[in-house]
Amino acid sequence: MTHSSIVPQADEEQIPSTMMAWRVHEFGPPEVMMFERVPRPEPGPGEVLVKVEAAGIGPWDGWIRAGKSVLPQPLPLTLGSDLSGEVVEVGPGGSGQRVGDQVYGVTNPQFIGAYAEYAVASAEMVSNKPSSLTHVDAASAPVVSVTAWQALFDHAKLKAGQTVVIHGAAGSVGAYAVQLARRAGVQTIATLAADDISFVRDLGANMVIDYRTQRFEEEVREADAVIDLVGGETQDRSFQVLRRGGKLISAVSHPDQSLAERHGVEASFFLVSVTSRYLAEIASLFDGGILKTKVGAVLPLADAREAHLMLERVRPQPKGKIVLAVEAG
Repeated sequence: MTHSSIVPQADEEQIPSTMMAWRVHEFGPPEVMMFERVPRPEPGPGEVLVKVEAAGIGPWDGWIRAGKSVLPQPLPLTLGSDLSGEVVEVGPGGSGQRVGDQVYGVTNPQFIGAYAEYAVASAEMVSNKPSSLTHVDAASAPVVSVTAWQALFDHAKLKAGQTVVIHGAAGSVGAYAVQLARRAGVQTIATLAADDISFVRDLGANMVIDYRTQRFEEEVREADAVIDLVGGETQDRSFQVLRRGGKLISAVSHPDQSLAERHGVEASFFLVSVTSRYLAEIASLFDGGILKTKVGAVLPLADAREAHLMLERVRPQPKGKIVLAVEAG
């Protein structure tokens, strides 16, 4: 018997029947999060079981925990969506993934299940991990990089030579939007805080505006699109910088349609749709050196509650994505 023929059997024996996971039994502040031993999930049709090496943390995880998700979230639930790890089992009916594949992506359309030693993921929402990235870096990327791509190209429909204003350009989505726009030949005007100027210039922004000392609507006219990652009055003021027929695309809140009509522009809010196709395209950009990640804090899985205290600004949060590094027991 060859070594390769006994590996699948050995792998099956190594997958424990239980695992540690961060669960929520009631919605509320980070204190409601419980680190519990639970049965390991089984992949169904069209799903894969991933041994989680790293799980990314985003603001949406905090919204789900607090009961503010726009999606229905039955309790109890395991938090987390972004992940990177190894496929250890494929659900019935097969998928594009095989046991042993190193993958990154999102668990499912509910954005739950990743803060755990093992997670079931929709095979259509994961892709091969960028080979140039560690699992920690890869886990930081899926939701925010795909959000940036879809805002620029699917919703704003930007083309080379056009101009886009990106609000919150130093944030996780904004930083990818600047890099993707530069690659596409789109001129970028980035709004940010003064201490982020050099970072965003290095990503390829053509013009930077310090939102604390400058009024962007006094500096910009006739932009083709605004990517709004801030909301509030920043969003409302953004209509003034667009040409007629331009587009305001928000990933944070629904724009005022009466303002859109008054300025003769299109304005819309969207929820990201992470799929293998986008993830594969973005992986090739990482591996080609065109995109780079920015990870802030890396915490062990057991410290996920601390990570949520950072999300809530109760604890200091370093710039960049928070990622949980998982070591399965």
